[in-house]
Amino acid sequence: MLPWRRALHAFAAALLAAGALTLTPTAATAATPDATAVTTTSSGWNDYGCKPSAAHPRPVVLVHGTFGNSIDNWLVLAPYLVKRGYCVYSLDYGQLPGVPFFNGLGPIDKSAEQLDAFVDKVLAATGAKKADLVGHSQGGMMPRQYLKFLGGAAKVNALIGLAPDNHGTTLLGLTKLLPYFPGAEDLLTEKTPGLADQVAGSAFLTKLNAGGDTVPGVRYTVISTKYDEVVTPYRSQFLNGPNVHNVTLQDLCPVDIAEHVTIGILDRVAHHEVANALDPAHATPSTCLS
Repeated sequence: MLPWRRALHAFAAALLAAGALTLTPTAATAATPDATAVTTTSSGWNDYGCKPSAAHPRPVVLVHGTFGNSIDNWLVLAPYLVKRGYCVYSLDYGQLPGVPFFNGLGPIDKSAEQLDAFVDKVLAATGAKKADLVGHSQGGMMPRQYLKFLGGAAKVNALIGLAPDNHGTTLLGLTKLLPYFPGAEDLLTEKTPGLADQVAGSAFLTKLNAGGDTVPGVRYTVISTKYDEVVTPYRSQFLNGPNVHNVTLQDLCPVDIAEHVTIGILDRVAHHEVANALDPAHATPSTCLS
């Protein structure tokens, strides 16, 4: 591993570990329907009293990646969007019985059902007709199941994926996530259908991608990095179809060194592109100084 990659690896792991320390019994209630508990543990997001403004009329739902959770994946991006005036929400999905903290491991079709219920909850609370979805890794791909098979296209304006495994990866690629999540390696001895569903050529992905990558009425943005070591080749993340915008970070900032994990949790250039995708009418160029 190159020195700069090793440093990023250590920094991302440290940030995730710090987030894990926030998951005290009080903070753990953020995964429950108790909106009061949520707002006290998530620095301005998951506020069910938030009402979308005329400038930002749609709530933003953040969808974590494999081994992630509703807090740690979004310690940077969620406050970034809240400061820009968005009503922001995040969910936990894909839990396995008896496995705390590490999510996104259950069957992806069932995870999409959890997203369906969560979006309905957010729309009911905010009074909005549609939401925008932002997902990292599996969280950028799984919502496509919701859009295509669960009626989500009628409730979603845009899906923005950060390093999404839209066309799958290898099991070896998925295991490269393990060093970022201490203790997660033990989970490989358990049944993890969420991992199996993400392997390129799986029955789940074959069905998801049959007949085209997109559905009418939804805008799609894919933000990728050429240094992705999990979903490779990185261009396999890109979608084909109308209303699709595929972005490579290094085309915006040649010295950006984000890889699969850091593109979701740390990279400000990627986060600026998320803001542009959420509000394309007021988009500004993303640069190394974004």
